[in-house]
Amino acid sequence: MRKLLVLALVGLVAQLIDGSLGMAYGLTSSTLLLVAGVAPAAASASVHLAEIGTTLAAGFAHWRFGNVDWRVVTRIALPGAIGAFAGATLLSSISTEAAAPWMAGILFTLGAYLLIRFARPLRTDRVGGRLRGRFLGPLGLVAGFVDATGGGGWGPVATPALLVSGRMEPRKVIGSVDTAEFVVAGAASIGFLIGLGSEGFLLPTVAALLIGGLIAAPLAAWLVRIVPAQLLGAAVGGVIVLTNARTLIRSAELDGPARPALYALLAVGWLAALVLAVRALRRTRRARAEAATAALATAAGTPAEAPDAASAGEVPAGLAATGTPTPR
Repeated sequence: MRKLLVLALVGLVAQLIDGSLGMAYGLTSSTLLLVAGVAPAAASASVHLAEIGTTLAAGFAHWRFGNVDWRVVTRIALPGAIGAFAGATLLSSISTEAAAPWMAGILFTLGAYLLIRFARPLRTDRVGGRLRGRFLGPLGLVAGFVDATGGGGWGPVATPALLVSGRMEPRKVIGSVDTAEFVVAGAASIGFLIGLGSEGFLLPTVAALLIGGLIAAPLAAWLVRIVPAQLLGAAVGGVIVLTNARTLIRSAELDGPARPALYALLAVGWLAALVLAVRALRRTRRARAEAATAALATAAGTPAEAPDAASAGEVPAGLAATGTPTPR
């Protein structure tokens, strides 16, 4: 019972992160299941089965809050489902010994990507035009495949690509990615069912993750409007990197002073990413405040005083349109 309560808490926290960032439910849950000793295929299968319920609830909540672009959902979900089914089939055919470092490597890479991504300001200004199907299709295919083979990855692959395009509001990127993930999770679950059979799913674990995720889904859809995603993304990325580094170091059979040295190096990198994320968040907020002050002064007919470059941290003029993927 204690283990199930812990898993339910994991599902709740993972869904809060996922709903606020548009990623990391699978990464967080799969990483913790691997640490608990669950086989890679069983961990990914159980997480994806739980995601059918959590993504349905999250998609409904995002739709109610107006965070979904259905055109993007329809064009990214089907290729994502194809990629997820193929990835689930591949992972089901690999032995546990071979799959563990493979899955840990994917999760480690995605965690490092989160650190790099959220350590710097993000472009959130919208440009003209719509996202084309020839971009959304391949993106969904790759994201779905990585998601199934790594136990997570749909959000970390799809969300940044859509954000960087600058053609969608950040909240609609997150809402659309979360909504499309319902189809991806279903296809991955079918692939695992064919490859592993029903015994490949840890049903008590699925139920615990699902309960926690369902509780958090409505709150996460609301939090996407106010949570500083810059800091949250850097924090989650560091946890995923350090946790999966343990499996990779063990697979490489590193002993002696090399092991603590690597852990120390990764910890320093995580701390540096957090510091950079805080600086980027402050610079963005300062630049937006200055832009708002200038706009008010212009509206009142008073020339706005140009901000000093040094006091503003040498913020580029266009930085007011950049920052965290969470709208303010």
